Amino acid sequence: KGSVVIIDEAHNLVDSVTSMHSCYLSAYQLRQVGLQVSGYLDKFKNKLGAGNRRYIQTLLVLIKAFLQRLAVNLEVVPSNASGCSSSSLSAVPTESFRDDTSPKMMTINDFLFSLNIDNINMFKLWKYIKESKIVHKVSSYGEKLLHQQVCSSPTCTDMLKTTSEVGSSRAAFQTLADLVLALMNADSDGRVLVVPSSTYSNDQGGQGDGYLKFVMLNAARLFSEVIDQAHAVILAGGTLQPIEELRDRLFPELQEDYVHLFSCGHIVPKESVLPLAISHGPAGRTFDFTYQNRNSPSMMEELGRLLCNISSVVPEGIVVFFSSFEYENQVYTTWKNCGILAKLESKKHVFQEPRNAANVEQILQEYKERVMQSSVSGAEMQVPGKNGALILCVVGGKMSEGINFSDGMGRCVVMVGLPYPCPSDLELMERMRYLNHLSLSSAEDMPKSTAASQKTRTDGMLGIQFLQHCSQRAREYYENLCMKAVNQSIGRAIRHIGDYAAILLVDVRYTPAAPVASRPASKLPGWIKDQLINVTGNFGEVHKRLHQFFKYNKQQIGQAGS
Repeated sequence: KGSVVIIDEAHNLVDSVTSMHSCYLSAYQLRQVGLQVSGYLDKFKNKLGAGNRRYIQTLLVLIKAFLQRLAVNLEVVPSNASGCSSSSLSAVPTESFRDDTSPKMMTINDFLFSLNIDNINMFKLWKYIKESKIVHKVSSYGEKLLHQQVCSSPTCTDMLKTTSEVGSSRAAFQTLADLVLALMNADSDGRVLVVPSSTYSNDQGGQGDGYLKFVMLNAARLFSEVIDQAHAVILAGGTLQPIEELRDRLFPELQEDYVHLFSCGHIVPKESVLPLAISHGPAGRTFDFTYQNRNSPSMMEELGRLLCNISSVVPEGIVVFFSSFEYENQVYTTWKNCGILAKLESKKHVFQEPRNAANVEQILQEYKERVMQSSVSGAEMQVPGKNGALILCVVGGKMSEGINFSDGMGRCVVMVGLPYPCPSDLELMERMRYLNHLSLSSAEDMPKSTAASQKTRTDGMLGIQFLQHCSQRAREYYENLCMKAVNQSIGRAIRHIGDYAAILLVDVRYTPAAPVASRPASKLPGWIKDQLINVTGNFGEVHKRLHQFFKYNKQQIGQAGS
């Protein structure tokens, strides 16, 4: 209270606030907790007071209701597991839940009413969980049982398994407590995503296991406590624009006189940055990486020809960003089959960002070594053969944020297309409805099919059709999600005042030639937007500008060194 609060990387603030108050609980976790709570009750029921016993039984009723809502066949729970009585979790899902196996987004009230547990007071239950420390007591009892089981055969494998199970069961119970707390929010502040289990016999938490997820929508209410009590709040970041969206989602009721905006240009001189928006490839084909056109083999081959072309003029490292791992792999396979990959590898060492985050550091180190070899040898542009390296990355992956491709690691950053999120994602649709105050049941505001059913990702007004029925505010939010990802990715280069790099935005939609109402390029950072060159004609202009850019900056480095 009364402090100055400084938040860096504030472009992630809204997502961070909502994520902190969202929670995910799988059917497997619910079964874990149910077995432990039931075993605890059976063991200590004669020692527990009437109030404690009643609240623990209420917890079991709630767990059973959650599992029924997920269409889980509770008969798969062993009757003798961990001392669990056969009567503790013996119910099976009702026919209505058994038949309803499609994902559904629900309001808090609708979700609670669907459980048929109107008699449970969530506020009192949460108070009991908090004050009684029941999470710790039940988890400790479960830990003791597991240790007793291991004592009969205390192998290393058993000990490791025990430690893992204890940690996961304790975390599962805490997540259940978090969900109870989340369900105490106002009905309009969040939604509950229900994804029923697709396989009733799956009792191992497998791929078919269902889950509940509370999605917090109202970040402004949560952040208001900080604003009310702090002396001042400073939000800092390189990609905060557009500031209007940040205001709408974090402090919509704050008067304009209380909000002060300070913005400055980049520390590097304009000669050190070459941003190009490219609409056509070397063969003259238009780059249109929209969902409808991006899978064209000729489009992917044209992209490969572009990279082969610029690899001859760009020294050291090239970083290429794709919209998803799936599309990056599809392009890579196409290049391999048509021979473009072999041509690319004859000019630069080619790497791919791994899906497994544990392998990122190794690939990044190998990429760096190849780049350094070309830089240290001084071979760069004169010696025939491989000249540095090229790495294929994914927007939203480990390498798109938090990794610095400074100096030779990123002499050129290539952004392939516009990484728009999937508009049919249920969580995204709900956030857009919330922003626009769209009613979940109003037939006037939505097509009849959507008002009638919110069950699946394929029913009703999804995708482009959904976006068309949203207001300008929602479409702005959707486009901002895309451009913030673009800005984060291309910002991986140019990390200090002496750095220089070219930035290639490869898609016709970045240029004025795009047949769209909105201009994504208008949402680029000022230090890129003010210098952006639209190349809509002969591709030779791209090659020429890149050659002049790197020749000039190489000379500048030489002069500075002498």
